[in-house]
Order: sequence, then C-alpha cells, then structure tokens
Amino acid sequence: MKTFKATPSAASFMESLRDIGYSLETAIADILDNSISAEATQIHIKLDLSASGHCISITDNGHGMSPTELMTAMKPGSRSPLESRSSGDLGRFGLGLKTASFSQCRKLTVVTRRNGKLSAAIWDIDYVAKKDDWILQLPEMSELDHIPHLDSLGDTGTLVVWEKLDRLEEATDSTKLSDHLYECLNIARKHLELIFHRYLDGEHPFRKVQIDINGVPLKGFDPFNSRHPATIIEREEVIKLHGVSIKVQPYVLPHFKKVSVADWEKYAGDAGYLKNQGFYVYRAGRLIIHGTWFRLAKQAELTKLSRVRVDMPNELDHLWKIDVKKASAQPPLIVRERLKEIIGRIGGASNRVFTARGKKQVDPQINSLWARRVDKGEITYEVDTEHPTVKAFAETLDSYQERVFFSMIKAIGEYFPVHALYQDVAGDAEKVVPHKADDDALKDLMKMTCEVYREQVPGITDDELLLLLQKTEPFRSSYEQVEELYRNMAMGVD
Repeated sequence: MKTFKATPSAASFMESLRDIGYSLETAIADILDNSISAEATQIHIKLDLSASGHCISITDNGHGMSPTELMTAMKPGSRSPLESRSSGDLGRFGLGLKTASFSQCRKLTVVTRRNGKLSAAIWDIDYVAKKDDWILQLPEMSELDHIPHLDSLGDTGTLVVWEKLDRLEEATDSTKLSDHLYECLNIARKHLELIFHRYLDGEHPFRKVQIDINGVPLKGFDPFNSRHPATIIEREEVIKLHGVSIKVQPYVLPHFKKVSVADWEKYAGDAGYLKNQGFYVYRAGRLIIHGTWFRLAKQAELTKLSRVRVDMPNELDHLWKIDVKKASAQPPLIVRERLKEIIGRIGGASNRVFTARGKKQVDPQINSLWARRVDKGEITYEVDTEHPTVKAFAETLDSYQERVFFSMIKAIGEYFPVHALYQDVAGDAEKVVPHKADDDALKDLMKMTCEVYREQVPGITDDELLLLLQKTEPFRSSYEQVEELYRNMAMGVD
C-alpha cells in the first residue's frame, strides 16, 4: 500500500487553532492551569495599554521549565491525552498553552527560568504565515529586553505574554478599546474567582494560590455558600469507577428570606438561580462545568437552590469526555445512573427549603380564595365558590345576578394567566409578590365575612373572629393590616 505524508499547512492550521471557541476568560483559565500544575503560589495577570502596543501578561512563581521542556511545551499536542498525569496536573491535551493564546493574540511569548537558567520562545502567527512552516522563534539573551514585563519574572517561574491582541481589538473601535479591554478583564475576574475558588481559598487538600489582576487580588467565590448556617449540606456520596473514587456532595442554598439582598443576588450569579442549579464538576479542584443536570432532570423552579459538587480525578478524563478548553464534560453511564438517584434525594430537600414558608397555603384548615384541582394529571386553579366571603356575597344577589356572578368567577379561573405567571416565576420568583390590599376593599369584605361567621357561630368573640380571619384569605395574607382595621372598626374609628 502506498502512503502519503499529509503534513498540514502551518499557516492554515495555526489559523484554525484560533477558532476552537475560547473566550478571554476561558483562555486565561487555561494558562493558569499550567501555572497551578507548576506548583505556583502567586500568579500575576496584567493588562498593559502602553503606546507601544497592548498586551496581556501572566507571570507565576512556579518551578519553571528547562530549555528542553520549554520546546516541548511550545509544540502543539505536546502530550497525549491518554498519558497518565499526576493527581494535581490540570493539563489534558498538551494544547492549552497554544490554543488558548492563539485564540486571543497573534504573538505568543513564553519566558521561563529554572535553576537560574533563562530561556524563551515565540510563536508569531504572522511570521509562520509568511514562511508557511512551523518555525518557532528563539530569541537571544540580548533580545529579551524587548519582551514586556520581563522584570516581573522572579528567580523561578514562567512569564506568558500575549501581543497583537487582534480578536479583542477588533471587537470595538479604537476610541473605546481601553474600556472594552478592562470590561473583558472584569468578566474574566468573576470567572476565575469561580473556576479556581478552591485554590484561592486554600481549601484542603488544595494548595493556596494568590492571583491578582493589575495588582487587585482575586477572591474565591464559593457557589455553594457552604459557610452560611442556613445552607443544607447533604450526605456525601462516593462512586467507585475503575478503582477510583468520584465524590458527590449535594448542597441546598438558603431560602432568600434567610440571606441579605446583596448575598441573594451574589449567589444567583448573572444567569440567576434557575440556570445555575445542577452539578458543578471539578477536576483536581478546578471547576470544569457547572449549572447542568446532564439532561437527567429539568431545571425547575423548586430545585433552583440545589447545587451538587462532583469531584472527579484526572485519571478518568477519557471517560468524562473532557474537551480541549476544559469547559465541557459528560459523565460515563455508570456515573449517570448514580447521579440520577442522587437527584431524586436532593430534589426533596430543595423543595422543602423553597416551599417551607408556603406550607400553610395548602393547609385544609385555611379558607383559601383559590381551589387547586388535579384531574388526570392536569392541575388547575379556580375561585373557591365555598369560600365564606364568596358565599356571603352571592346570598345578597337575586337569582339572575347570582348566576352571572358565578359565571364571572368561573371565567376568572378559566382565563387565569398561567403562562405569564410561569414565565415570571421562572425568571425571578422573588419579584412575584401579592398585590397590597386596599383598606376600603378589605373593610367591605371583612364586614361581610364577619357577618357570615357570626351567623355560623352565635356569641363568637372578637378574638375568636380574628382567629378565623387569620385562617381566611384574603385576610390571612394581610393579617396585620386586617387586625388594625378590625380593632378600629370595633372602636368605631372609620
């Protein structure tokens, strides 16, 4: 059989590597993976808007690389994804340094120092395109002075510099470029504070890492609000696969009445609680994917406070189908089955937290204005014609008026805006609040209802009447207002 050496065009292939799908924040995260794998304890991210050209640099104090290791690291696909790695290695395909960098810039410079030995290498896409060959530039020591932020490199560690930030610069006009770049870095900050929060917080067993952007330290964002006393921490589950443990820790976040408004919004995130519920998958302590049930359950309003931490070791990368960007994963079948069982258990806990304050609404002792009906799996709500206020009003009408009245309230139930309410609740349930009752309307309804109760219970006292009103809608929902109105009425105050 004949063979043909199908070497790809360097220029075309390198341009293709730019479009794997990185954003600025996921690209920076990929570079930080290398720094953390190199046991760095300090990482500095800097945006430079000097007149000579914009650049972003990332400097760490990790163990650095030898010249040979640097050459290997600069090769696309420098390590096989099937190759075994140490438990703390955040790498995967041996592509991250290159693909993440190329997605944001046309010139990548890496300078590293180990044991006092300084070495540097440059990928310049324009130079590669001109030569159409895989030519890595190796600057002489005398040329290193031109490399931005070289003075930030310590006795040991690595400096990564992105220049020719064409993707970022093309996104806006030159007059607003600096604002755009700072906005992008602010988005990156929030992303990194979430992705690396366990390292930023020094959570056992992960080494504490200090990261700053333009000198401002990042603060770890724990998406589980695990230190809040109202957070429910469920029993940890351990799933064994190929002799390796996958740890699953469910959490139920506090009800919005138990946290401050600022904290409620903070832990909702930009996408809100509904979209941020689900599994949070960590690989060696680094967040890979979050806010998904892996199609094992729907993102529902009553489970929106449920978040489940899944700790997977990097030995199982091939089974979880980790992508190049380390931003996507799919659990293997045996894990999916166990996760499905866990969802059923934690869903109940989340439901209890979110509905606890509304339990009395379904109490049979409460006279609600609305009746909930379940028929053949369909749930409907209609005005309860047995409600004492409704019955009392109906008794004041003649036969024709009574028929029209009950037809009207039946229509109110039939045309209840279910879809609009569902959209509002799904979007932001806490903003859906009952309408504040009007004093005059409440007074009229209260007089009518009190007359009914007095007829039903001769000799009933004021306190007993108030107790009945406390169990009758619409008075129950506005009871403080109702009690004041009732006391004023009893004293003859209009």
